[in-house]
Amino acid sequence: MQILAPIDGSDCSFRALTFACGMAKAYGGDLHVVHITDVQNEATEEILDRARGVLDAEGVDGDPEVTTDLNLSSRPSKRVGEDILELVEEEGYDHIVMGHHGQGRVERLVLGSAASTVLESNKIPATIIP
Repeated sequence: MQILAPIDGSDCSFRALTFACGMAKAYGGDLHVVHITDVQNEATEEILDRARGVLDAEGVDGDPEVTTDLNLSSRPSKRVGEDILELVEEEGYDHIVMGHHGQGRVERLVLGSAASTVLESNKIPATIIP
């Protein structure tokens, strides 16, 4: 089983990463961690370091990756969801585990949601962690 765990630096994305580690261990799967951003900077490195810490603590092999998308300025959450779906198609992942911020209706309507975009696609089984 190939599991994709997108992270964004939020607590819920790291709860999802911890869950994904357990899932990978339970099912003998490979876990791939990705952070999608429009610019790599010090905050990006902090997110990756925190993810490495989770992987180490959970005893799961892997090195988090960064995917850069320079088109994140308009509806960034929806675009990130689309980028995740592109990764699924390119790399052949079997399952996604990701966090969801639990935004209100107005925020979701205006900004979209990466998790909602993934779920609405019906392209891959997904576990969403609040």
